[in-house]
Amino acid sequence: MKTYTIVHPYDDEQTERPTPSRRLVRERVMQALYAREVGRDVGGESIEVLASHIVYPSFAMSEELRSFAESLLIRVTNTERESDALIATLAENWEMHRIAPMDRVLLRMGIVEILMFEEIPTKVTINEIIEIAKRYSTPKSGTFINGMLDAALERLAAEGRINKTGRGLLASGQG
Repeated sequence: MKTYTIVHPYDDEQTERPTPSRRLVRERVMQALYAREVGRDVGGESIEVLASHIVYPSFAMSEELRSFAESLLIRVTNTERESDALIATLAENWEMHRIAPMDRVLLRMGIVEILMFEEIPTKVTINEIIEIAKRYSTPKSGTFINGMLDAALERLAAEGRINKTGRGLLASGQG
């Protein structure tokens, strides 16, 4: 992994950090959403405060990545109920509170990317979310999230709700 040196706005020293990428954007957005998810019942910070401390400082040097981060964060936050309703219908025999908070956050992110980011291929979204799950969640989360996002993709495609155009933007067998 490439690294670069920046002076972080909250540090007085130079720190080696991963090169900014969409994967890093997804990880930072996930971290802010997870902090909100687990802090919700105990009066945690607002998503705006979390974003300003966790997400945005990492992308000060890249307007494109900062814009992607902001868009993903806002869209996931604004469509949480809709995403949760879809997750609940797909998670047969599982109540939402039984799904690990990290997995709920990652599923919401995946659903939003599938539905609202026309330029991102569905396979890329699913693969990225699975890789993040493998790194940050339970040992079985990657498999669980893969199955859930595949089912979500199938359902959303059948409902005609996926608006992706161009070669490679839909999973094989879709569209």
